[in-house]
Amino acid sequence: MKWKWPEAARRWKGALRKYQYVLLVMAAGVVLLLLPAGGQDRGEEPPAREEGAVFDLDAFERKLERTLSQVEGAGETQVILTLDGGSRQVLARNQEREGDGGTSNTVVTVGKGSGAQEVVPLQTVAPQFRGALVVCPGGGDPQVRLRMIEAVSALTGLGSDRISVCQRG
Repeated sequence: MKWKWPEAARRWKGALRKYQYVLLVMAAGVVLLLLPAGGQDRGEEPPAREEGAVFDLDAFERKLERTLSQVEGAGETQVILTLDGGSRQVLARNQEREGDGGTSNTVVTVGKGSGAQEVVPLQTVAPQFRGALVVCPGGGDPQVRLRMIEAVSALTGLGSDRISVCQRG
């Protein structure tokens, strides 16, 4: 029995030479897929995103109260925030051109088995703040009031005209 090994090796060598750039691009793609995502610490898992996570106003107010209470001269603070609407999701959309020059815009859905469909959210947009009220024992002092307004403005994005700081009576 005669082996045709050298013949097969020549064919493989010819095929590899012919498709060497395609194979090189595929190998580079595999290497990129195996690299860890940038910006994440190695050994730590990224925080799990909660499905349907919504903005918790009460938790944000409590956190803001704890933080503002540490401002020099403020004392124990109470914070009330008002929102302009609620959080909303931006959904993935499929835009197709029709024959008459118009376009149709449909929401992208994914099958979840058993015939159930679910929309594909691109991002969740947090609600915008409308105003803030801060009540604290040091609210009568102009320096404390300025520091409180600057802190609330930095954390909420509100302008100083929408933040009220009052002294606790």
